[in-house]
Amino acid sequence: MYTVLLIEDNRAVRENTAEILELAGYKVITAINGKKGVEAAFKHLPDLIICDIMMPVLDGYGVLHLLSKKNATTNIPFIFLTAKTERSDMRKGMELGADDFITKPFEKRELLNAVENRLKKIESLKKDFEQMLDGLSTFISPAGGKNILQKFVQSKKINFHKKKDTIYMEGNYAGGMYYVVSGKIKTFKTHSYGKDLILDLLKEGQFFGYADIILGERHNDSAQALEDSKIIFIPRDEIEPLILSHKEVAGKFLRILTKNLADRQEQMMKIAYSSVRRRVAEALLYLYDKFKTDDPEPVKITLTREELANLVGTATESLIRTLSDFKEEKLISIKEGKIFILNEEKLKGIKN
Repeated sequence: MYTVLLIEDNRAVRENTAEILELAGYKVITAINGKKGVEAAFKHLPDLIICDIMMPVLDGYGVLHLLSKKNATTNIPFIFLTAKTERSDMRKGMELGADDFITKPFEKRELLNAVENRLKKIESLKKDFEQMLDGLSTFISPAGGKNILQKFVQSKKINFHKKKDTIYMEGNYAGGMYYVVSGKIKTFKTHSYGKDLILDLLKEGQFFGYADIILGERHNDSAQALEDSKIIFIPRDEIEPLILSHKEVAGKFLRILTKNLADRQEQMMKIAYSSVRRRVAEALLYLYDKFKTDDPEPVKITLTREELANLVGTATESLIRTLSDFKEEKLISIKEGKIFILNEEKLKGIKN
């Protein structure tokens, strides 16, 4: 039995929709607002989510944004249930990763068709992936959050990389993509005068290097291990047919690429117009959000000062002065070179 999470603040719509789904044989979990919906998604890992857009506490866009940040929920099929019909609203939802829209009021069959079609595509992908890839199980597990290309058979070779090992260099031929089994990886570009700019930080359960397969034959950036890491390499001739043959997979990767491009543009705008103080605060918050876990222990930021400066886009000396200021203001603490955030809200409030 498939589990559907329904997030809807209107009681009548919520109860009627849940009843339709239950009569069709689905297990339905309901949430009365976006915040409750996010909590339910993380707890139950449903097979599909139906979510209203206009809600108190947290709207549907916010729900989708938060779920897309977690490996366990990022690829759960997501359908917006909404009275909003503007093209811009639909485009915003699709850019965030929504799979479909149902406009209220809707017919019973319209709802069930959308749900059935989405679940059928997921099952089809699961079967095709298992048949297509030699030595690579790229299936969508109902219990594991349906993460495409997320779980691999034990026979797939795992490569071990020591801290500071180069995974690939900018300009080299892109022979495939990579999956982080454990550890942390940075991707970066190097200016002609030798200065690096960190583009992204990857952790366990994330892919990198796929953009170069889609966009060209050579790597557009470099990748290096920030700590001892285990990496799986997936050859181009295994992943390329999958992307070309399955629009669902291609769509997922293109949405990730679109988001990465938007992130890069925002990063460039901040470097151009934001103060060093604000950029350092945002970089610390980004790292905190990126690497926080369910562990009650505080998140420690272990990047070197040079690496952190490369992420911020500033000189190492300027970064160190700013960190010293933050420490005096009791926004952070520094122990044995590691940075701990003490006041997240004040860091968020730092202006130019």
